[in-house]
Amino acid sequence: MPAKNHPAYKEELKRLEYTLDYVEENLKTMTMRKSTLDKDIEQGKRHYNSESSQAYIDLMIGTMLQDRADVKLRNLIAARSKPYFARVDFKEAEKTETEKIYIGKMALIREEDQELIIVDWRAPVSNLYYEERLGDAHYISPDGDIKGQLQLKRQLSINEGKLEEMFDIDITTNDEFLQASLGSSADNRLKEIVSTIQAEQNRVIRADMWKPLIVQGAAGGGKTTIALHRIAYLIYTYERSFKPENFMIIAPSKLFLNYISDVLPELGVEKTKQTTYEEFAFSVIGQKFKINDPNQKLIQFVETNKTEEQQLYNKRLRAQSELKCSMTFKEIIDQYIETIEESFIPKEDFTLGGRVILKYEDINRLFIKDYRKHPIVKRIDEIKKHLQNRLKAQKEYLAESIQSKCDRYIVKVKQVMEPSDERQRLIVKAIDNKNEAIAKLQEISKTAVKSYIAKISKTNPLQYYKDFLKDEELFNSIMAEKTDEETASFLRSYTLGVLKTDTVDLEDIAPIMYLKYKIYGVDEKIPVRHIVIDEAQDFSVFQIYTLKHIIKDSSFTILGDLSQAIHSYRGIKDWKDISEYVFEDKSEMLTLEQSYRTSVEIMEAANKVIATLKDDKLIPAQPVIRHGEKVHVISKETKKEIAQDISAKVKELKKENFKSIAIICKTAKECEEMHSYFKKGKDSPYIITGKEKEYKSGLLIVPSYLAKGLEFDAVFVADADAENYTTSELDTKLLYVAMTRPLHKLYIYHIGEPSQLLADV
Repeated sequence: MPAKNHPAYKEELKRLEYTLDYVEENLKTMTMRKSTLDKDIEQGKRHYNSESSQAYIDLMIGTMLQDRADVKLRNLIAARSKPYFARVDFKEAEKTETEKIYIGKMALIREEDQELIIVDWRAPVSNLYYEERLGDAHYISPDGDIKGQLQLKRQLSINEGKLEEMFDIDITTNDEFLQASLGSSADNRLKEIVSTIQAEQNRVIRADMWKPLIVQGAAGGGKTTIALHRIAYLIYTYERSFKPENFMIIAPSKLFLNYISDVLPELGVEKTKQTTYEEFAFSVIGQKFKINDPNQKLIQFVETNKTEEQQLYNKRLRAQSELKCSMTFKEIIDQYIETIEESFIPKEDFTLGGRVILKYEDINRLFIKDYRKHPIVKRIDEIKKHLQNRLKAQKEYLAESIQSKCDRYIVKVKQVMEPSDERQRLIVKAIDNKNEAIAKLQEISKTAVKSYIAKISKTNPLQYYKDFLKDEELFNSIMAEKTDEETASFLRSYTLGVLKTDTVDLEDIAPIMYLKYKIYGVDEKIPVRHIVIDEAQDFSVFQIYTLKHIIKDSSFTILGDLSQAIHSYRGIKDWKDISEYVFEDKSEMLTLEQSYRTSVEIMEAANKVIATLKDDKLIPAQPVIRHGEKVHVISKETKKEIAQDISAKVKELKKENFKSIAIICKTAKECEEMHSYFKKGKDSPYIITGKEKEYKSGLLIVPSYLAKGLEFDAVFVADADAENYTTSELDTKLLYVAMTRPLHKLYIYHIGEPSQLLADV
């Protein structure tokens, strides 16, 4: 309700004024403190003496304080507008006074007495707001389970320092405050969910960091924003143990990372590592190679009017991709690695001066069995140490043997010959020979180990991968047990053809990185302790398995939606596979069934489309009770007419202050064609290609497969005719993705017969 109509308006207004005054006071103090710090650090840099350890320490401490001041200053500036969003009144058991707790995006502490003016939303006590109902309530804190009575839950809408709305509530679901938030523009929604986090979302955010977490989240369930807030929560909770740099977000594309980039600073997680799987793989493998556009294969699969020959080719292409992304292929690579192991050590004894120091069989036993816990190349370091130790012992023994042999000879010469020049010559010659032999022994021993180790040949991970595919006999012998001859043959010929162009497919990255890990190991410890993978349904089990084993001490949060698994030929088909193969059934599975993005009308229409697949693993999204317009299914004669109708509707939408609008076509080719019908100029839509370094909001044309993860105020699906969207699994999921992007309005166009998927819409 409007704040002025609430009976507690005067009380809350007084509290707000007090808080804002304190914020302003702190802002002045912090601005002065920051200015002084900046000057001191600048001066320290100008007069920095690299030989002075104290100067270095002072500069490091100053920089750390400067970073903290930056964050605090930014938080205080934000607090000017929205210092807090909720209040809870909680009376602890066996205490007489009720505590009034105001919850905001940041904590604000009164310095003179350390009194909390605002509590951070991530603090344990904030769970009273997110999880508990009025009456008996509790929250878990470092001091234990705190029980008591929750007497009030109040939501407060504050904008530009003005108290606009107030709601007294029991639960944080389906209330006016949530409705108002859900009705906002797409441009703000990523940033503004803290005040409306629901109980199921809160459980994901605050789940145990060290137990792998898999989240099946409905379209519009807030997976991305919840993932970012989870990182913010973990950084806050474990700030004494970890830095933001110890957390890593892996997203499906650079475009997606750019899309979420504005949210990270507001949550205080801008220093978190953000990357794609490919970028991370390059850093591990130690070499870069060109990756073919991963969407090209998808485009090939979605194109209609294919000949029988093209359909057969696509079938084989899909089968080889599925195999490469499976744990079966991991087993295939393991078998190949065993063959590398068997021939890695040269079949020669290690000798010194013709004497066997260590037999090949003994060296190979050390390599295969004793040092098996190490990656293959790292075992060579252990072999080298072993040979050096054996050589040292044998060298001393051989030197003593040569000396002893020389001594015996001299004794014998003295026994059989009278003193003479000849006897003296023989003795001197024996001593010279001995010295020469020992010197030669010393010289040979310096390079003996190095020379032996040099005979062990190794190459880079990509070359090992190529070698496996090129060795037809070896390849076929391993593949025969794992797949059919047709798939194996196609995989080999297709992949060799790709590699000849000096490129690789995305599906090749995991096996190449796995080869690097198993043969070379990881060069240095990767300082990542928690990994968040968003849109994980399009990652393969093999990809995530490889990540888990390379970053050994890390924990995981994996979020995705199987209903949006448009890359099913290389993605995850069942979350149980991740739980079983990657986490050995020790993970936790949570579900976000509520959809907070779209209206009831849009979500119900999208659910009808995905339900045609009749797959029990695809959990339908449950829309929050926010009604809007019905889904408009519109028939036109030509694409030009569609473009004209969209242009007219866009003008009306802009009048309604809708800023983020998308025209979704099935493929990039169709996006280009649709774009050609729009007038050029500043109002012309911008085409998303997936190669953008920066995400642009406004009026966009985007292919269906690049729309995943994005959201818009309104969406136009421009090409939903029967030929374009068939009833195949891929087409169904692509249309579902397109239909679940809008917050408020959805228009679906078709020429001729509409897609059968829209029969009940």
